[in-house]
This record gives sequence, structure tokens and C-alpha cells, in this order.
Amino acid sequence: MLSKNQLGFLYMFLSICGFSLMDVIVKWSVDYPIGQILFFRGFFGIIFYFFIIPRDRLHNFYQTKRPGLHSLRCIAGLIAIVAIFIALRKLPLATVVSISFAAPIFTTIFSFFFLSEKVGIYRWLAVFVGFVGILIITEPGVSELNIYYIFPIIFCLGLSYVAITLRQLSSTEPVWLISLFFSIAITLLSFLTIPFGWVIPSFNHFVILSLIGIFGGVSNLWLSQSYKYSEVSLVTPLKYLTLVFAIIFGYFIWGEIPTIKTLVGALLVIISTLIIFRREIYKKKDITSKLTND
Repeated sequence: MLSKNQLGFLYMFLSICGFSLMDVIVKWSVDYPIGQILFFRGFFGIIFYFFIIPRDRLHNFYQTKRPGLHSLRCIAGLIAIVAIFIALRKLPLATVVSISFAAPIFTTIFSFFFLSEKVGIYRWLAVFVGFVGILIITEPGVSELNIYYIFPIIFCLGLSYVAITLRQLSSTEPVWLISLFFSIAITLLSFLTIPFGWVIPSFNHFVILSLIGIFGGVSNLWLSQSYKYSEVSLVTPLKYLTLVFAIIFGYFIWGEIPTIKTLVGALLVIISTLIIFRREIYKKKDITSKLTND
């Protein structure tokens, strides 16, 4: 019988594997329009979430008291997912994953401006280190293909604002409803791209493309379960296995070899996010200690 921490590690590992495989399929699907890939991510995500809606909510699963915040979350999420899909097709897999680790850096900045959270010197220092890492990876002004590096950065910006809205939504809304609304939004957006041309996939390709939505949906659930069974501080560092998987998949499938600057930049971004993460944990413990003493 596994302990709670072991279950937390297992669910986090499964989540990492699911998201990594989804990234691989998105990168592989270069012959299909982005809008069509969005359809598979959204539609099959909807199907998955309908299996986990509580029975007592089946008749009114769509009801929410915070439609405005859900809308903002969906808009930010749509911007992020379109950006990362483009980035996965145009840049090496390890490069995209490395830059995507910078999301907590932007979340720290957004929390300062949107939530009026106090950000100390250590987290501002971490933000600076993270931006240095991004600059090393992207080499602005040096490579003629640098235009594509903007997309994983846009992804980080969108994901960071999603994190801010999730902090607010999770206090009153169930996780499955937040994810379900997002899958519906992705599907609706994909329908708008039909006039620009879709490609009819073969049966085998249809099955592979449908895995984008299934992996995306189930990985989100595994991620939530991981945080449920184990402390965030224990399981979150496992996320950096994503870079290992990206290097392995990128090398064996596309012959991509990460450059030294990508690895150095990724290391700085990872150090930056770990500093931010540890300061978040310290801050929460400090607040809890004060409330207990009071």
C-alpha cells in the first residue's frame, strides 16, 4: 500500500509523462492546422471531464457564480495554448520546455501588480536570474529565427495570468468545472478556424491526434491529485523531469541536440523558479505560524 507522499510522487510523474507525450504529438502534427489541433485538445478534453463530473452536478454542471473570472481564465489560457502549440512546431522541444519553466517568474510579477502581494528581495532577485536565463536561451538580436522565441514567452505570460485567476477561482469552484470550461473554450475557438482549411486525417492519425485531448485532460487531473496527496514542496521539483523527457524525445525523434546556451539558460531559469517556490513555501509557513501564535 502506497503512502500519501508516494501517491503524490506517482501522480506527479504520471502527469509529467502525459504532458510530455502531448507535447510530442503536437510537435509531430505539423501537417495539420493549429486550429484542428485545438479541436482535438478541446473536444476530447470535454469528453474526458464529463466522466468525472459528480452525479449530483450532472443536471447543472455549467452553473457558476463567477462567469467573468472564468472568461478571463479561458482567454488567457487560449492565448497560452495557441502560443505553445506554435512554439512546439517551430523550435526544438528542449528549448520550448526550458523557456516554459519561466512561468512562475511572470506569476510573481503578476501577483505583485494584480493581487498586491508583497514580493521580497529574494524573489525579485530570482526574477532577475530567470530573465538572464531566458536571454541566454533566446539570444535576442543574434539569431534570425528569434521571432519564434516570443511564443513560449507569450505562453508563460498567459499561463502566469491563468495561475492568478486559478488562485481566485479555486476558492469557490471545483477543479473539474474550471478545466471543463477551458476545454469548451478551446473547442469553440477551433470551430472558428474551419474556414481556413482543415485536413481530413487517416484513422491512425485520428487516434493519435485524439490523444492530445486525452493526455491533456487526464494529466491535469493527475496533477491535481498529486497536490491532493502530497505537499507541493515535495512533488513540484519533479516537474523538471519534463526537460529530460524533452531532450530524449527531441534527440531520438527529430535528431535535436540541445545547445550549451539552452542548457545553461535552462539551469538559471530552474534555479530562479526554485528560489521563488521556496520563498512561497517559507511565506506560507510564516503566515501559518503567526496565525497559530495569535
